[in-house]
Amino acid sequence: MSFLTGVLTPKRLELLVELVPGVAVAVLANPAYSQYEPDRKEVEKAAQVLRVEVRFVLAGADTDLEPAFASLAKLPAGALLISADPFFNSRREQLVALAARYAVPAMHEWRESVVAGGLISYGPSLTGMYRLLGTYAGKILKGAMPADLPVQQPTRFELVVNLNTAKALGLTIPPSILARADEVIE
Repeated sequence: MSFLTGVLTPKRLELLVELVPGVAVAVLANPAYSQYEPDRKEVEKAAQVLRVEVRFVLAGADTDLEPAFASLAKLPAGALLISADPFFNSRREQLVALAARYAVPAMHEWRESVVAGGLISYGPSLTGMYRLLGTYAGKILKGAMPADLPVQQPTRFELVVNLNTAKALGLTIPPSILARADEVIE
């Protein structure tokens, strides 16, 4: 299974720039993550196309998260793109709380972060991916060889917006984003 989360990072940057135009964007990234360098290059390319300044803020351990958010004011950065990374996904609630405390609009990879109070997310549907996994498991249980099965990719992507969080940040969500949103949490 390929979740394509890192590949979607430039699209998440594009949506964040549309949501909060005219600001520099900080990118929270984990330098120990195997996809850090490829993802960094993709973000930098996308930033050039979008003509937005990006600054990388690094965190690879729990103790790095608070200082990373505190540094946003010094950069300065008006928005935060949270990189696709299992470490950050496992700290979902902490990242949502830090974004709220530091009043920074943050883009997440999973809808679950927005349900937990995050501002916006764009990524594959976990429910859809789990269905694909279930189908795979069924095929394997019926005798199919895993090596003979093709790599599966997501077929559904979700844009989720939390209006309560936007209100708390003093943001108005552009109609163009609301029109494309798969789910709007009020």
